[in-house]
Amino acid sequence: MTANTTVTAHITANTTIIPAVTAYEIYLNDQGRSPYTVKAFLSDLRLMASFFQPDRELGTIITADLNNYFAWMQKERGVPCSPKTLARRITTTKSFFRWLHRNGVLMLDPAEKVVQHSVMSPLPKILSEDEIQGIMLAADRYRRKPKPDARPYALLYLLLTTGIKKSECLGIHLNHIDLEAPEGPILFIRYASPTNRYKERKLALAEDWLPVYEEYTAQYTPVDKLFPWSPRRLEYLLEDIGEDAALNKHLSFDMCRWTYALSEYRHGTENDKIRQNMGVSKIQWRELNLKLRQLSGNK
Repeated sequence: MTANTTVTAHITANTTIIPAVTAYEIYLNDQGRSPYTVKAFLSDLRLMASFFQPDRELGTIITADLNNYFAWMQKERGVPCSPKTLARRITTTKSFFRWLHRNGVLMLDPAEKVVQHSVMSPLPKILSEDEIQGIMLAADRYRRKPKPDARPYALLYLLLTTGIKKSECLGIHLNHIDLEAPEGPILFIRYASPTNRYKERKLALAEDWLPVYEEYTAQYTPVDKLFPWSPRRLEYLLEDIGEDAALNKHLSFDMCRWTYALSEYRHGTENDKIRQNMGVSKIQWRELNLKLRQLSGNK
């Protein structure tokens, strides 16, 4: 018996919603979901439970009931519900009932035919070629000061040539960098949680990043983590580079990541290659790809 089946062993079609939500919470925690994800899912499901009578059994809920619930939430509850919140609550509900169906609690999935409301977040801000040149020159000036500092350049150029996220950058250990790999120097992106294994990957390192990497490690002699500072300290470092370059934008990890993605897209890199390099799922890629098309001028 799998751990998933064990969690649902005492849940049947005659069980009411709240005990099933409690079992789902155990399942989410067993899967290594973040506390924030679990908290959001439970909040959404408890709101759904409040719409039904307390003694309503799982097996009696049909698609029309769920559609009525979402209509109530939008129009009759009296509490504002943004399109983004609605989309998240539909996703939560679908995940919950799909879990019940796949584990044999329900013969049919009542949420399967509930229409998902996709919400497109605003287009990200990216850097132009001139702006990239400006911030790289600003970062390089730190290397030429009386007390040379290669850290700004090492950080910035790594972000622009790999597209890694802030959390991934902070998680790089020195043994994740292989300068002697047969296919050329590579960076391994690792995750501790099994649920994030699909995000693990190896990325080619730019050859001209290596000299500044050697400068940086000689100056700071990191022992374990490549960048052993807090997230906020590295954010300040990027902000300082932007200010030194007189950049009229807020230079950030996210801006560097999107600039990398757009550069790859414009250079004709295969979509699946970009997706894999960025460590995103095929579902996440749909929105990312649409935004890249818009940013590049292809509607």
